Amino acid sequence: MPIHHAVLALLDEGDSYGYELRAQFRQLVGPQWGDLNIGHLYQVLERLVRDGLVTKREVEQERRPDKVVYRISRTGRQELEEWLETPFVRSGGYRDDFFLKLAAASRLGRSQLKRVLRAQREAYLAELAALTQLRTEHRDDPLVSLLVEAAILHTEANLKVLDRAETSAAKLAPPHAQARAKTTRRRATG
Repeated sequence: MPIHHAVLALLDEGDSYGYELRAQFRQLVGPQWGDLNIGHLYQVLERLVRDGLVTKREVEQERRPDKVVYRISRTGRQELEEWLETPFVRSGGYRDDFFLKLAAASRLGRSQLKRVLRAQREAYLAELAALTQLRTEHRDDPLVSLLVEAAILHTEANLKVLDRAETSAAKLAPPHAQARAKTTRRRATG
């Protein structure tokens, strides 16, 4: 979900300022999304202002510095509605950092590939344990529960891909890949 559309959705509920939007974002998507960097959020807000999707105004505070309050514009509301009504479709294939690592490891031979697969399995299992804990902690919040459940299903699917990679390791990293990797490493060090 592009961050700027999430910010528009939050501002559609009412005017807000940076730190409040950050807290609302955390509440909206739950802890499995990760933290929204406040500096990045302010960059997004400034871009939204520049593009005419949001307006901003300064509000004086007695004992604190003035704060900037943001409001969604009519154009911003139209942009939000268009985004919500447009189905998500992957446009550039399925990109995953692990797939790049798998491709690189397969060129370096079976032993390297097996080490990569083993380390990735440990990481996915740890991720699954953390997500299971999150599901328990957020069982009373239906939206966060759904998002955590989606993350669990993705992680389980990733583990199935690992299973398939392990059973086809011989095909993924044929013997000539091992020999080529050794030759390349010798040239690089010698």
